[in-house]
Amino acid sequence: MPKVIITNKATKSTKMLPVFMTFIVMGFVDIVGVSTGYIQQDFQLSNQAAQLLPMMVFGWFLLLSVPTGILQDRWGKKTVMNTGIAITAVGMVLPFLHYAYPVMLAAFILLGIGNTIIQVAANPLLQEVVPPRKLPGFLSFSQFLKAVTSLLGPVLATYAAVRWGNWKLVFAAYAALSIVSTLWLQGTPIRESLRQAAASRATFRSAFGLLGHGFVASMALAIFIIVGADVGMNANIQGILMHLHQIPLEQASYGISVYFTALLISRFAGAFLLMTISPRPFLNATIAIAVTGLLTLWFSGSLTAAYAGIFITGIGAGNLFPLIFSAAIARLPDRANEVSSLMIMAIVGGALIPPVMGLLTDTFGMVAALLVLAGCFLSVAVIAAVRLRK
Repeated sequence: MPKVIITNKATKSTKMLPVFMTFIVMGFVDIVGVSTGYIQQDFQLSNQAAQLLPMMVFGWFLLLSVPTGILQDRWGKKTVMNTGIAITAVGMVLPFLHYAYPVMLAAFILLGIGNTIIQVAANPLLQEVVPPRKLPGFLSFSQFLKAVTSLLGPVLATYAAVRWGNWKLVFAAYAALSIVSTLWLQGTPIRESLRQAAASRATFRSAFGLLGHGFVASMALAIFIIVGADVGMNANIQGILMHLHQIPLEQASYGISVYFTALLISRFAGAFLLMTISPRPFLNATIAIAVTGLLTLWFSGSLTAAYAGIFITGIGAGNLFPLIFSAAIARLPDRANEVSSLMIMAIVGGALIPPVMGLLTDTFGMVAALLVLAGCFLSVAVIAAVRLRK
């Protein structure tokens, strides 16, 4: 095994803060959920056409994750991170130049490219500024920060729509924060872990070769399913609530905030619980909670009960991603760039599962969307039963 030289010591919290800021920028990608509802309404799109918007965002995780991991092994994680944030900022500006369905597709393409780069770089960069034994907890905390952004996005978009008649103002706030994040990180010195030999650096062969490792392949599949379910839930909450309780789009949009509130609470608690609780029972318990939430949502007799079902689902789903991701990195810490790129590549599930849900919903009705979500959670439970035995 090639020798790895660790060039940075314990890092002060001042170096952690700009890295945590990048997870806030990472959360901008979840604006696609509330945006899908508004764009579908503005341009009178079918469910299937509307679900192309998440596909424009998350499809890039399949194409760019591994190349990004290889580049950051050469250029450095901070440089790659700032590149991703800059691309995100450009995407956030496009809706103000011209508001049309093709332009929104282009904006979400840039958002997807930028977010892919950010997500590949973020977790390995976090490794550089936190103690190794605390990495799982900090990964959950970073996802908590991402959930804060995800929570505020629908609130800001709905408030802008009601107060100023322009829901797209949320993109202006996101563009400004992206610029601040880039400048802050660029001005923060971070000494990264470097591989001594150039021959040991990441390549396409070394990255994809890890898929021959049964554990890594299983964790990538789990990430694919988890993210697909999360994006599918995010993008369909409005439609489910409108179908079940005949409420307007603006009121249904608050259901997304309920979901992300639950994610926020779940991940904040998970940052501490994952320090002491064994991963497999923790994972099984959270999956059971998520499925219970879906059942509560579908059989809800009132809007309050529906919001409760959404909240319960979010509590269950909140820690699935950081739990699987930390398990993968912990198994092969010296291959963090390659493992991270494969796990982030699996986020393409967010591009593929929602269109399937849209097609099934158009064909069989809204119950099909909930059945797909339940199937996703149960599939992860099966993977956990096979792979997370220790």
